[in-house]
Amino acid sequence: MDIKVRPIGKEENRVHNYQLPDNDAFAHLETQFKFTNLSDLVEGVLGKTYRPDYVSPVKRGVPMPMMGGEDKYQTPSLFSTLCKSCSNFISMEAATFVQGQGNGGSKNEKTPKKGAFDAASTHYDVLTPLPSGQERAFCQARGAWRKPNCNGFGSLCYDPRFVGGDGVMFYFHGAKGGNFAIVSDDNLHINAHFIGTRPEGRTRDYTWVQALAIMFDTHTLVIAAKRVSHWDDKVEALTVRWDGETVEVPTDGEEEWRVVKDGREVVVERTADTNSVRVTVAGLVQMDVKVRPIGAEENRVHNYQLPDNDAFAHLETQFRFSNLSDLVEGVLGKTYRPDYVSPVKRGVPMPMMGGEDKYQTPSLYSPLCNFCRFHRPSWFTAIEEVAQY
Repeated sequence: MDIKVRPIGKEENRVHNYQLPDNDAFAHLETQFKFTNLSDLVEGVLGKTYRPDYVSPVKRGVPMPMMGGEDKYQTPSLFSTLCKSCSNFISMEAATFVQGQGNGGSKNEKTPKKGAFDAASTHYDVLTPLPSGQERAFCQARGAWRKPNCNGFGSLCYDPRFVGGDGVMFYFHGAKGGNFAIVSDDNLHINAHFIGTRPEGRTRDYTWVQALAIMFDTHTLVIAAKRVSHWDDKVEALTVRWDGETVEVPTDGEEEWRVVKDGREVVVERTADTNSVRVTVAGLVQMDVKVRPIGAEENRVHNYQLPDNDAFAHLETQFRFSNLSDLVEGVLGKTYRPDYVSPVKRGVPMPMMGGEDKYQTPSLYSPLCNFCRFHRPSWFTAIEEVAQY
């Protein structure tokens, strides 16, 4: 939040006829918010406008378009989280954590019935505190919405179909075996590795995103889909690599892998038993990622003509960024620029976005492209590539 305190000046008072008393300058706040980790069900006078499916009800083109909602969002006090539409928020201080109720077992594990204000009755499991002593809880209901919303802002799904930071949908096909900068900024770079096929008679590849490399500081986190001949939802097809080393995300207990390096926390947390995670790089990006195959019916309808021995497992992802600069680049990143105007043709089934020449990188791990902004330190040594195809 950027905040400034300012008064109501005499001229402003006169022009608007506020009729303020002489002994009160009515000092107040001017604020700009930049949010991270908002859910798709966020509420509040301002918060609801960040929902991916939000459509503003206010009248356009009038001097003072008005938004109602006083009855929905009024709270008893500044410190109260209670309002008619505020039911999704739970204060850790307000929840009564009963000793012995558990410290974050399996999401599928049954727990004893708790009282009305216990964590479990609000779908929370108590987790072990952080080293600082801060309490933590796991929301059992999160799995329902902590999955990629392929129609939401910052989504990347299907035969790569994006929804930009401006809310405009577009396709970017890239190339089979190619690597492209999805986001490139001063302190964050994300590449995508494309897999695909080109049936006989086609003029372009069918492509999907098989891996993402998230580069920041001197570190690289890779989320990738394994090559799978026959798909099984119960078999893990998602891999995670941290600075070139494969890491295992636990399937029991707190079901997360975390590390703190150079003062920045990185968390990979399961949102389902297999093939679905939430990735958080503190201060930079949060990603909901799911691995899925191309099913037989999808293959038939789109005439992909995929071979029988490859399910073409790929990633569906939704990004939520924080601290992007106004000069951010990348296939998706540029759509978050404040002055960005989408060049794609509206109203057609597949609005196409070019830029392969601008954003293609030499490898999944390389931050180099014609328009890329991110730079590694001069002493940085590249790490081993993840298995690709």
